[in-house]
Amino acid sequence: MIKKQKWSANKIFLIILSVFTILVAFNSCGGDGLSSSDEKYLAEGKKLAQIRCSSCHQAPDPSLLDKTTWDKSILPAMAPKFGLRPFMDDYLVSSASTISAADWHKIMVYYKYSAPDKLIIPKPEAVKDWAVFSLQRPQKVDTANGPAKTTMVTYNVNDKHLYTGDAGGNFYKWDKDLQSTLVKKFNSAVVDANFFKTAAEPNGAVITCVGILPPNDRLKGKMISIGLNSRSIDKDSLLITDSLPRPVKSAYADFNKDGLMDYVSCGFGNNQGGLYLVQQRANHTFIRKPIRAMPGPSQVYISDYNNDGWPDMVCLFAQADEGVWLFLNDKKGGFTSQNLLHFPPVYGSSSFEMVDFNHDGKLDILYTCGDNNDYSPIFKPYHGVYIFTNTGNWKFKQTYFYHINGCSKAMAADFDKDGDLDLAVIAFFPNFKYLPTEGFTYHEQTSSGKFKVHEIPVNTEGRWLAMDVNDIDQDGDLDIVLGNFSIGGEGLINQKDYKPNWNMYQPVIVLQNTLKK
Repeated sequence: MIKKQKWSANKIFLIILSVFTILVAFNSCGGDGLSSSDEKYLAEGKKLAQIRCSSCHQAPDPSLLDKTTWDKSILPAMAPKFGLRPFMDDYLVSSASTISAADWHKIMVYYKYSAPDKLIIPKPEAVKDWAVFSLQRPQKVDTANGPAKTTMVTYNVNDKHLYTGDAGGNFYKWDKDLQSTLVKKFNSAVVDANFFKTAAEPNGAVITCVGILPPNDRLKGKMISIGLNSRSIDKDSLLITDSLPRPVKSAYADFNKDGLMDYVSCGFGNNQGGLYLVQQRANHTFIRKPIRAMPGPSQVYISDYNNDGWPDMVCLFAQADEGVWLFLNDKKGGFTSQNLLHFPPVYGSSSFEMVDFNHDGKLDILYTCGDNNDYSPIFKPYHGVYIFTNTGNWKFKQTYFYHINGCSKAMAADFDKDGDLDLAVIAFFPNFKYLPTEGFTYHEQTSSGKFKVHEIPVNTEGRWLAMDVNDIDQDGDLDIVLGNFSIGGEGLINQKDYKPNWNMYQPVIVLQNTLKK
């Protein structure tokens, strides 16, 4: 008992001494101003931030956020990553800390005093009209299941029907008149569907179920193959793999050329996750192995990107270490990786496409950022839609940017049939109070690399989380389908005292292309 009392007293003394040392150091800033002794910390803090922050992701520049957000939100969220514990508006070091109090203080000084007081948000340069579109709503809306929580919309070219998934695990089929039929109910939200056609299965789909929708690291996600023409889908369902970390997208190809279909899954996760190869073996069982064991993979595209006859992939990672990575097939069952674009962790990367905008034979990158439901839910001047032009050897130069608050997805297509690519863009976190029509914009390319932006007034029809482009009404031009995830609530709407004014029950709408050419 005596030894235990002495050890506790020593421990308490060391904690008090640590607290006193840190408080003295942190309070040397002299309130809201920067003391002369701290001025020298700016340069040192910058160097430390480049070294310590870049170990997990691209080190963000202080100018990306305002002082208050750095001080009250980002730095407190990052401190535990270094083993620091918040205490009385400051931080405690311990044996588990991986950074000293002095070095952390320098990093804090760098971000807090280098950041602007306020971010300047660009003003929109758009017209409000319907451009080449008209609105089609569902003829009948079922309100029995509560507000619409559409998590996926996609068009099946094999049977020429629209399909949607929702947070309740419901998987629906829609005809051209927007009348729905429940195909199957899964045990969690349906977030992706990849349709396929083989001799054995003329109308199949690989369904991705996320598991638990809000941010988490639990291994509850699944990838399931079903036959859409089957009279008993439950019996004809094949579990490809389960125990996935919050998967959000999937794709397929025969990566090792053994005649059997393989799959890739974007396990977004939260603090953990990864891009996974799900390889089919000769006995038709599957084995899973990581391609890049990092959280945040959100979209993946498969093609032969180096023209060697083997399928490769490009993936967007949208959590912490944000960016676009190219994975080239090494023909040995694995991949070699190359980073194409890299972004700071505050960007909120949300979507991308590989598209040849300038018709030079090289794939460019269409990219959006605007995920705004994390540690810094403020309007940001760099949120919006970008085009990065391929200058050769997989090097890219930004050639287009249009600011959109909370931008979440963009798709490129020639909507007006003039031979160039236009853009359809949605935003899940727009400025609901003062600029609600930025929730959907149509970017009409008027000359090479120049766009006229149309704010299509569908903001009262729903809140758009999902989008797809295809000839929905089969009249020879491209239409746009939007999926409504209507709920708001704390954390999903970042503007105080705002009450949603959109249709809460309508699962989808279609923007029908009215162009007659």
